[in-house]
Amino acid sequence: MTTSDAQHPADLNAQTVSGIANLARLSLNETQSAEYAQSLNKILGMMESLKGIDTDGIEPLKSPFDHPQPLRQDVVTESNHREEYQAIAPAVQDGLYLVPRVIE
Repeated sequence: MTTSDAQHPADLNAQTVSGIANLARLSLNETQSAEYAQSLNKILGMMESLKGIDTDGIEPLKSPFDHPQPLRQDVVTESNHREEYQAIAPAVQDGLYLVPRVIE
């Protein structure tokens, strides 16, 4: 999509919202379409105002925190109890629980 093809936020109207709702298989009445169009235009207007902010010289954030998050050691803390748990199961095969078929 080229810049000339892009819609300006003021171009979003109830008819456009209804068309999008139809494609998304949503049911909206005329009042709802108009309200959503107005709300979406406000959001798009805010996004346009963000484009005007000078971000030259500002490094992108890797994390919103000042310090990296500590990670726990990746070690096994519990033993494997599968055989104990499966010993009381009604049906087990090859380490898997067997259940009745629910989809035909």
